[in-house]
Amino acid sequence: MRRALIALSILCFSTTAALAQLSINFSGHGVNIGVDLPVYPSLQRVPGYPVYYAPGVNSNYFFYDGLYWVYDGDNWYASSWYNGPWYLVDRFDVPVFLLRVPVRYYRHPPAYFRSWRASDAPRWGEHWGSSWEQRRSGWDQWNRSAAPAPAPLPTYQRQYSGTRYPQAQQQAAIQTQSYRYQPSDPVAQQNFQQRRAQAQAAPQAQPQPQQQAAQPQQRQRPQVQPVQQPQPLERQRPQQQAERPQQQQAAQQQQQATRQQQQAERQQQQQAAQQQQQATRQQQQAERQQQQQQQAARQQQPQVERQQPQRTAVEQTQRAVQQAQQQAAAAREQPQPRAQPQERESRGKGQDKGQDKGREERGQ
Repeated sequence: MRRALIALSILCFSTTAALAQLSINFSGHGVNIGVDLPVYPSLQRVPGYPVYYAPGVNSNYFFYDGLYWVYDGDNWYASSWYNGPWYLVDRFDVPVFLLRVPVRYYRHPPAYFRSWRASDAPRWGEHWGSSWEQRRSGWDQWNRSAAPAPAPLPTYQRQYSGTRYPQAQQQAAIQTQSYRYQPSDPVAQQNFQQRRAQAQAAPQAQPQPQQQAAQPQQRQRPQVQPVQQPQPLERQRPQQQAERPQQQQAAQQQQQATRQQQQAERQQQQQAAQQQQQATRQQQQAERQQQQQQQAARQQQPQVERQQPQRTAVEQTQRAVQQAQQQAAAAREQPQPRAQPQERESRGKGQDKGQDKGREERGQ
């Protein structure tokens, strides 16, 4: 028996030493980060990752290794229940699989996410600086085919909503009884250990005043007032049946909002793809028209060069014809020159000779 106790203490000491670097107190009151979920959210698996996300919640809401996670205001918060309380987790201690989730699964991404590709993980090293990058080097390098299986969803929490949502002390007891998953991440392990210790210590808190006064006299073991546990399921059934329509209606509304949001995202993606294809077609058509115009210009250039000498010869011929026509017209317009005196005298002598010859012939 003594050896078993010694071995158990050694095991607890080794586990405590492994988690000594973490400074997260999950037993405190937590902080308010503005996440208020009236019912259990609808969670969907991130393809290829052991992580779930909530598409119907207007925040960066995830589930990994037995804990709910929210990224808000450049900080990570964790809780073992879907609506808190939430506890701040140091950025150096955030699990790597949460850091690897692509940007498109952040439903409320900060402004500096917009310049990053939706299919890639956020550039944490670029945003948080070189000191973080050195301590968390290799966070974005992993074998996707060897990713671990996701933790089972704590669906037992669906029956706790609205006014029936338990307090932190009750949450520890319910979780210890209803959720048997053993986490592997150090942050989740520390949460589960503190929750288990809180649940075990809860029955020993605040003994009755009458028992404290009687303890020195009777030397009896004081009786402890047990912590009020949730009502048994048999007593809760009428209340559950009354709340079930409201829960179903809220779940249906949430699912409908999720479908509408997904449909709107698909339509936006399709419109963007169509616009891009149309712009590509227009650019290709403009390039073809430009090529056709350039080719037509190349084809017309030799014809112009060949026609230039022909036009020159035709023009020269036309000029020569016009000059000849002008000369002929000018020649027609000039007056006929008169006969010279010598020609007249020769004509008169000829006439006289003819007359003398005629007389001689008559005389004979």
